[in-house]
Amino acid sequence: MIDECLMAEFRIRGEESPLADASRAADATLDVAPPLLRDDGNVLLRFSSAASDDLTRLLDEDDRIRYLYRAVVDGRYSYRCLSLQRSVVHELVSAGFMVESLRYQRGDALLTGAVVGQEILQAVMETAGGTVGVELERVYALGPEGDAAVAERWDLTPAQSEALRTAAGMGYFAVPRQVTATDVADEIGISKSAFLERLHRGQGALFSQLFGVDGN
Repeated sequence: MIDECLMAEFRIRGEESPLADASRAADATLDVAPPLLRDDGNVLLRFSSAASDDLTRLLDEDDRIRYLYRAVVDGRYSYRCLSLQRSVVHELVSAGFMVESLRYQRGDALLTGAVVGQEILQAVMETAGGTVGVELERVYALGPEGDAAVAERWDLTPAQSEALRTAAGMGYFAVPRQVTATDVADEIGISKSAFLERLHRGQGALFSQLFGVDGN
């Protein structure tokens, strides 16, 4: 058994893939679940963004995208689709990189994941070094707080997670409160009512999971 697990962050610049191109053209940020590679080489994608009809149009017009589906969740657009093109991410995954989070922002991607053991780390680093546009941001040991069981991961939408994280970081939950709901909403770029809805839904989901009760 291997006792060592490292976390690594990579930045991918100038990638030509459907999500990179769409986020660049629409000046948008996409939060992406780990992409799933099918046996035929195509990729199943699930991601979300701030509401943007321009982004939807760009994705819908991309010949590399199939079966595009869009829903509205907490004021954000949530997408599912099939991509006919693999991304640079899969080169790192093939070398042993385990994706935990992926964000495209104006064409660049920030990729975070786990690497188990030095041999896998070396293989991932060699792959990254031989792939144009991939830069290592940092490597650090996985701490106990990041090693919760999969079943214990909190089931929050990206919008709810962003609202809670931003509010906590700005001191919204401090006593006395350091910022107002309007301040946090402005930081996220949404209305006060949208922020409060995401906050309350996120808190309800957390409390329901933490205390094992149904908040409905």
